[in-house]
Amino acid sequence: MAAPEPAPRRGREREREDESEDESDILEESPCGRWQKRREQVNQGNMPGIQSTFLAMDTEEGVEVVWNELHFGDRKAFSAHEEKIQTMFEQLALVDHPNIVKLHKYWLDASEARARVIFITEYVSSGSLKQFLKKTKKNHKAMNARAWKRWCTQILSALSFLHACSPPIIHGNLTSDTIFIQHNGLIKIGSVWYRIFSNALPDDLRSPIRAEREELRNLHFFPPEYGEVNDGTAVDIFSFGMCALEMAVLEIQANGDTRVTEEAIARARHSLSDPNMREFILSCLARDPARRPSAHNLLFHRVLLEVHSLKLLAAHCFIQHQYLMPENVVEEKTKAMDLHAVLAEMPQLQGPPMQWRYSEVSFLELDKFLEDVRNGIYPLMNFAAARPLGLPRVLAPPPEEAQKAKTPTPEPFDSETRKVVQMQCNLERSEDKARWHLTLLLVLEDRLHRQLTYDLLPTDSAQDLAAELVHYGFLHEDDRTKLAAFLETTFLKYRGTQA
Repeated sequence: MAAPEPAPRRGREREREDESEDESDILEESPCGRWQKRREQVNQGNMPGIQSTFLAMDTEEGVEVVWNELHFGDRKAFSAHEEKIQTMFEQLALVDHPNIVKLHKYWLDASEARARVIFITEYVSSGSLKQFLKKTKKNHKAMNARAWKRWCTQILSALSFLHACSPPIIHGNLTSDTIFIQHNGLIKIGSVWYRIFSNALPDDLRSPIRAEREELRNLHFFPPEYGEVNDGTAVDIFSFGMCALEMAVLEIQANGDTRVTEEAIARARHSLSDPNMREFILSCLARDPARRPSAHNLLFHRVLLEVHSLKLLAAHCFIQHQYLMPENVVEEKTKAMDLHAVLAEMPQLQGPPMQWRYSEVSFLELDKFLEDVRNGIYPLMNFAAARPLGLPRVLAPPPEEAQKAKTPTPEPFDSETRKVVQMQCNLERSEDKARWHLTLLLVLEDRLHRQLTYDLLPTDSAQDLAAELVHYGFLHEDDRTKLAAFLETTFLKYRGTQA
């Protein structure tokens, strides 16, 4: 009997092309025209409370993002609380950390047909932590200890940042479904907005908000005190401990498709062979929230010490001041080195001293390490108890007297999210010698070259120029002080020599 004839290849290819074209169809645009919603839906880790998530295109940066929609049934109640919703999202947009999914933009749509909040977030193409762990177990592989340490460090770095805000931001939905992994190993925490948003809204607007806790399979991520009036940041530490346990064992077996039992969690704990790892996880899972360590203290636990503090500090210092150096400074420096020269020497009681030479150092590994530091894979631990945060009052209740006027406001400028890695500046006198002409070149971390020109006024200061560049979206807020100091040095150099 003859086998059935397969469908023509050309026909199958045409079908795939048609499907691809359908998915790339533009369904909607943002009011400013920058964000374009596509037909293709994405599952960014089952984010709580979001009815629909679509793939979208950032037409300015040329990258894919996620278009999130939160729908409300009661349009009248939505309109009554419109200002409160706007204030919350404006403050959430200020949360900026390399290990937190960035909220780029939001807007409200209160047309006659519907009421919804649309907000644009980063697209994490590699999927959630849970998806990655399932793939790893399916391939019969064990969790790499170094990867586990890096992931824990990055998650704790994000939690430490959130908990250090004033008032502290409690995530309240930390599960392996709301933690994402980039292709380069960078961890991103999503769903940061959920708890603040759901707690701040009145009951008549809470219907679309759904917690991960409502799913039986995620109940084990939440501590006994969850939902009480005075629960605090220790809620996130318990959830982190459960994520760390799941990362170590790849999967905590559930009873079918229902909840994970205490017996399954106990078996997972007992299967840990590393005593330091076991002690680290058990401290996070303490039943008494007062006994759980803070995210800041956990960052210094001995089990996470993979990179020496001095090496990490030196790498961050190098990255922070890289704008002062040539782009290929590492390569040029290594070429000029004598590979037979002694890098370090350790005397011994008997025999000659132990020596390390430059030839024993892998410069490729150094480049890779610096790239990982630049991408946020090795966050800098805190070297002081108190640290300034760029978010001193995030999500604090706004004072009643600061009510916003209900008048149309112009579209705000989009903030620059990329850091500057190199700066060059030049000053030239105009022909009439009456003013200075400034040319500024900024090289961003994605290698974009941004050249800006400006005719300086006698009243212009370096601080004002840097602040203006941040305001108009040409410069990241974190680079403002750095640029101001760089411009000040340049002004003194040129104006001093030609005074």
